[in-house]
Amino acid sequence: MIAMRVALRAGLFAAIVAILASRAASADDDIWHLEKLSGDWGGVRTELQNQGFDITLDYVGETMGDVSGGVERGFVYQGRLQLSLDVDLDKLMGWQGALFHVTGYQIQRTGGGIGARSGALSDPSSIEAHPSTRLFTLWLQQSLFDDEVSVRVGQLAADDEFMISPTAANLLNSTFGFADILALNLPSGGPEYPLATPGLRIQVNPTPELSLLAAVFSGDPAGDTCSGNPQLCNGSGTTFSFSGGTFWIGEAQYAINQGDQAEGLPGVYKLGVWYQDASFADQRFGVDAAGNKVSLASGAAVGAENHEGNGGIYGLADQTLWRSNDKDRTLNAFLRIGVSPADRNLISFYVDGGLGFTGLVPTRDQDTLTFGAAYARISDDAAHLDKDTRRLDDPSFPVRDEEIVLELSYLAQVTPAVTLQPDIQYIIRPGGSAPDPGDPDGTIPNALVLGVRATLVF
Repeated sequence: MIAMRVALRAGLFAAIVAILASRAASADDDIWHLEKLSGDWGGVRTELQNQGFDITLDYVGETMGDVSGGVERGFVYQGRLQLSLDVDLDKLMGWQGALFHVTGYQIQRTGGGIGARSGALSDPSSIEAHPSTRLFTLWLQQSLFDDEVSVRVGQLAADDEFMISPTAANLLNSTFGFADILALNLPSGGPEYPLATPGLRIQVNPTPELSLLAAVFSGDPAGDTCSGNPQLCNGSGTTFSFSGGTFWIGEAQYAINQGDQAEGLPGVYKLGVWYQDASFADQRFGVDAAGNKVSLASGAAVGAENHEGNGGIYGLADQTLWRSNDKDRTLNAFLRIGVSPADRNLISFYVDGGLGFTGLVPTRDQDTLTFGAAYARISDDAAHLDKDTRRLDDPSFPVRDEEIVLELSYLAQVTPAVTLQPDIQYIIRPGGSAPDPGDPDGTIPNALVLGVRATLVF
């Protein structure tokens, strides 16, 4: 029954694409050249933009399946309808340098989650979330001193601006967005899709090449009463949590050869640091009834051994390695590295990297083939807990070590408003060699995940 619903949804989505494409037969409504499928609304859209209103509506739908290994085989369908409104307050009311933004989602899912099926720490889908209709971001931004400074305040998401690689963004696995070194170590996943939090961001641009960003966010987007799934605790995105301490992050960005007339190859380099001032439980130790430090595997622990504060550093490089004389074909590379303390984090070391080739196929200069590889190391303290469990309770209990994600994805620009993206992922040691629910003495087998994503911009 689940497989049938998945097939029906995928078929319906393909039918919508086909119907829209068939409209190209009308010379007055050439869908193959429309920037947005719904067109200009008879001139209304242009008039609204002249007044300062920019409305964005797009739909992302995908079918993904675990076809080998993992926890459970099978396909799922996931969809996300996004509605965004950006208002130029200068055009609207003469408020110079001011922008207003709001984004909301309607999220669908059939057949459970692909993350649970694969057993991976790194969710194979960057749009996977609990089905809901929710607010995401809501903010006001003010630019000052001829755009040399901007201040943004409201409901913010760190993954909108921090630790982002343009080349890696073409991949579907969530770790190539807000990397595991942050997403798996911060309370409730931190301020990233689909949960934003109240925050303040300041950006300073001392030179055209250099930008300095700093932001502070509420520490736990799920709220202080949450004891389960954070997305259920903050089911509509309107909790506006101020609990869990504060999350601070800063990033220096250096961009080279960005102009159209630049002779050299473009690139961007980033260095970031983050700190969370909440309490974090030790990955290996707790305390017994007498207050003594004991292994969590001993059975004597009645409370957590807490550490005050948490943090880490990361670096990123995204560089064009080659481009054709007409600039239609490019080869880009990315590399990201991050570290965090082993005693209070599940992931203590992370690195990913890859290549993106735009225009690989002749006459398809807008298509991009991207390969990425990600490595997340389970912290030594978490691994020592597994060793304690093996020594004290279960001699066959697996010791977690690392998870590796390999992904190859082809983004095809069907029309300016429609893309199709077949994707293949191979996840080595899902869960970092986590125990297999179907085989207590074994680990989750390597998972092969296949999928295809379509994006429609209305």
